[in-house]
Amino acid sequence: MKFLNVEIPVKNLPELDESFVPLGLFFEHYERGATKPICIAVERSGGQIGTWETKVYGTPEMEQADRYHVDRLVKFLLWSWGGYKVTICGDEKLAQSIQAAYSKDGSRAFDKGFMEQVYETEFVVQSLPYAQRPKAVQRAESIGRHTNGARIGFDAGGSDRKVSAVIDGEPIYSEEVVWFPKVISDPDYHFQGILAAFHTAAAKILEKGRKVEGIGVSSAGVYIDNRCMVASLFLKVPPEVFDRKVKNIYTRAAKALSDTLGYEVPVVVANDGDVSALAGAMGLGENGIMGIAMGTSEAVGYVDADGNICGWLNELAFAPVDGQPDAMEDEWSGDIGCGVKYFSQDGVIKLAPRAGISLHGASPAEKLKEVQALMEQGDPRAQKVYESIGVYLGHTLALYAKFYDIHHVQMMGRVMSGKGGDIILDVASKVLEEEYPHISFRPEAPDEKTRRVGQSAAAASLPETH
Repeated sequence: MKFLNVEIPVKNLPELDESFVPLGLFFEHYERGATKPICIAVERSGGQIGTWETKVYGTPEMEQADRYHVDRLVKFLLWSWGGYKVTICGDEKLAQSIQAAYSKDGSRAFDKGFMEQVYETEFVVQSLPYAQRPKAVQRAESIGRHTNGARIGFDAGGSDRKVSAVIDGEPIYSEEVVWFPKVISDPDYHFQGILAAFHTAAAKILEKGRKVEGIGVSSAGVYIDNRCMVASLFLKVPPEVFDRKVKNIYTRAAKALSDTLGYEVPVVVANDGDVSALAGAMGLGENGIMGIAMGTSEAVGYVDADGNICGWLNELAFAPVDGQPDAMEDEWSGDIGCGVKYFSQDGVIKLAPRAGISLHGASPAEKLKEVQALMEQGDPRAQKVYESIGVYLGHTLALYAKFYDIHHVQMMGRVMSGKGGDIILDVASKVLEEEYPHISFRPEAPDEKTRRVGQSAAAASLPETH
């Protein structure tokens, strides 16, 4: 296929979306002919800076491709690393294009506003000569794997909350409670639910004659210094209340439990994707783990090759994966071709009508169940849906491997359940085999040992206690 004057050889295209342009292949084949070096630097909290070296053409006939290449790279790096300052080093014209996009009324105004909310500072784009490009400053942090002592592990999901009491690495009690955090506007509802879970697990620890020594929380959203900056769990909470009652909701609940117990219990809060990757790393006894959960959205976590988390956003649901101009738009961010429309129940719902399946469910979850039921019956139309998602996944894992040092990818979430999940894994592995022979990993489902670690039990290992 040819895209923006770049010839992209593709062997595997999704049967239900043959206009799909794998962004990783575009990057690869675009860069082969580019000669002008530029650097993209992204700064985030704590003075940390990520840098990405690439090349552009700088010629009139490749001007559109240059702009597109840099736009998609900046977008991917922002949602992977997070940041409030982007510096384009080596091309003033491209820097101006990115400045216009990330302005108040620009095409990336949503991204600008999101990053400002996360980092609580103005988002800026600046230009520098290539020779003055910043140096990378990255600080990875050790995460979890602390199994000593008596601990509480809490996992806040969108439809249920899970809590475990863990003593010396072994769960002695776990429970799941249905709740409705995404549709409740009163944050006291969330707070009381969290606190009730803490108290339940604490009681089980006290029954064993032990002292509660730490609380680990796994929660969807963006967390900096244990503070909730953005999270879909609190979608309906008004902004003026969010700052007062949600940003510190987990530390407030930990303090309330500490007050009851009469001693301070340390708490550590981490993104649920990172805790999923941690559970995988603990189960496999290895590092360089990416966890991808395909459910309501696409949730991603990453534990690096040294067993650390990098303090990155890893919000790859909003990172681009598809270059086609008519790709489906994400209603939230307003951008097209981003992971959320490919690796979630939205991806299934998007493809089902193209396969000739009429969906009647009132909610996305019900529509997904309809396709899953057809797949269990061996319906060839449903099979095409899952095969197409498998092609998406194979190409996209190769894209992710450009930015992450990946040794294992563990696929989770309700989209991956049943026969459809097996098809996705098989097809994605075939795409990697045929198109990306240099990539050694293949997507896998968590094995029984990894599942036994569990999200809430892995969360319990987050705080370091003495």
